[in-house]
Amino acid sequence: MKEVVLTKASTGASNLLLVARKQMKKSWQLYALLALPVIYVLVFKYYPMYGAQIAFKDYIASKGVAGSEWVGLKHFIRFFNSYEFVKLMKNTLIISLYSLLAGIPFPIILALSLNYVKNQLFKKSVQMITYAPHFISVVVMVGIVMELLDPRNGLVNMLLGQLGFEPINFMARPEYFSSIYVWSGIWQNVGFSCIIYLAALAGVDPAQHEAAVIDGASKFQRMLHIDLPSIVPVMIILLILNTGHILDLGFEKVLLLQNPLNARTSEVIDTFVYKVGLASQAMNYSYSTAINLFKSVIGLILLISVNQMAKKAKQESLW
Repeated sequence: MKEVVLTKASTGASNLLLVARKQMKKSWQLYALLALPVIYVLVFKYYPMYGAQIAFKDYIASKGVAGSEWVGLKHFIRFFNSYEFVKLMKNTLIISLYSLLAGIPFPIILALSLNYVKNQLFKKSVQMITYAPHFISVVVMVGIVMELLDPRNGLVNMLLGQLGFEPINFMARPEYFSSIYVWSGIWQNVGFSCIIYLAALAGVDPAQHEAAVIDGASKFQRMLHIDLPSIVPVMIILLILNTGHILDLGFEKVLLLQNPLNARTSEVIDTFVYKVGLASQAMNYSYSTAINLFKSVIGLILLISVNQMAKKAKQESLW
C-alpha cells in the first residue's frame, strides 16, 4: 500500500515538473526578465549578509572571514561606550526625522494640484521641471547648493544683500546644516515622489467627483473628502517604508556637504562608518560592520513596530 502511495506521489511530482517546464518554455522571455532583479537581490542584498558575521569577529584580511577570531559583542559595546555614540545618534535622528516630516506634505500637495490642472501643456511642463532634479547626480546637486549659498557670489546672499542683511556663510554654520540637507533633498525629489500619488489619484472613481460637483462641492472640498482619503493607504505604506530607513541617510550627500566647521551637526552614522571602515589609515572593518549592523537592526525593529501599529489601527500595512 505504501509503495502504491509513493508511486502515485512521485508520478504527480513528475507531472507537475513537466507542466512547469512547458510553462517556462512557453514564457521564457518573462522568466528572463524576472531573472535580472532576482540575481541583483541575491548578489547585492543576500550574499553580503555572509560578511556581516565579521561584526562579531576581529577580522583580519589575511585570515579571511572564516579564520578570524570570534569576539562576541565586543565591537557593539565599544560603540555604545564611545563618546561619539550620543552625537551620532542625535545628528542622524534629527536629520532623518526632519527629512521625514518635511518631505511628507510637498509631494502630496503637488500631486493634488497637478491632478486638477486642465491645461495639459502647463501640467507637463511643471511635471518635467519638478522631475528633472531627481536625475541630477548627488555631486552636481551639492555643487549647485554650494554655489547658491556661496557667501560672496551666491544667489541667496546676493538677495540677502539687496534686502539689507549681512552675507551668511551657511556652510560654516553648524545650525544650518540639517535645513540645507533636508530642503535641498525636497527640491531634488519632490517631483519624482509625487508620481506615486498621481498614480493613486488616477484610480479614484470619477463618479465620486461627478456626484460631489452636483452637490456643489468646491475643488478644495473634493480634494479634502475624495482625493485625500484615496491616497491615505499609499501615504501609510510609504511612511512605514521610510521609517525602516530612519537611520539610513547614506553618506554621499552628507560627506560632500560636510566640512570641519559644520562637523558638529553633520557627522552621522553613515559618514562615521565610512571614515572608520575605509577612510582611516587603520581600517577597522569589524568595528564599522558592527555599527552598520546595529543601524540595520534598529531599522528592522522600527519597520516591524510601525507596521504592527498600522495593522492595529486597521490601516494599510506591508503584511
